[in-house]
Amino acid sequence: MLRTLLGLGFFCAACVAEQPESAKMVAAYEIPLPTDPDKRRFLALLTQKAEAAGYHVDAVTQEELKILSKVSPQTFSASVWRGKDDEESIAVAMDFKDHLGRVWIIFSRGEDPIYSQKFRESLVPALIKAWPETASLPIMPGGSIPLSEDLVRTPQGYTVKPSAAAKYSVTDGGR
Repeated sequence: MLRTLLGLGFFCAACVAEQPESAKMVAAYEIPLPTDPDKRRFLALLTQKAEAAGYHVDAVTQEELKILSKVSPQTFSASVWRGKDDEESIAVAMDFKDHLGRVWIIFSRGEDPIYSQKFRESLVPALIKAWPETASLPIMPGGSIPLSEDLVRTPQGYTVKPSAAAKYSVTDGGR
């Protein structure tokens, strides 16, 4: 569980002033996974693609999710790691109280961007094929993903509501 929780750094990456280039978010998607069978299929696909790329997946157990949900409701959490000793988090997938059953997967640039990109390019089309309602999430200039309440769904994916855009501008701190 600890290693997966460390992957939470992806979601908080915009909370720090400077982050390594390898940790910067390069892509994010929302996958509708409302049921436990959906989540199991997603985890199996994520694991298959990660292992094919030489990565591995750590997922939070149902018991651990119950404990985490006492602080903030959550139904899924997993991280894709490079290296046997969890040397680098490549992707994090989880939902939160404001988008339960809609798992957000966020990809980092990685220390080897070409290798990370190949993994992403292998996984994302398979996700879209399995869950056609998968939608891209915007990454703001400051490196954050907007709050769910500030997003609007379009046929091309999510965009930021015009009324909330200033919150995420670089001149306003990008947070």
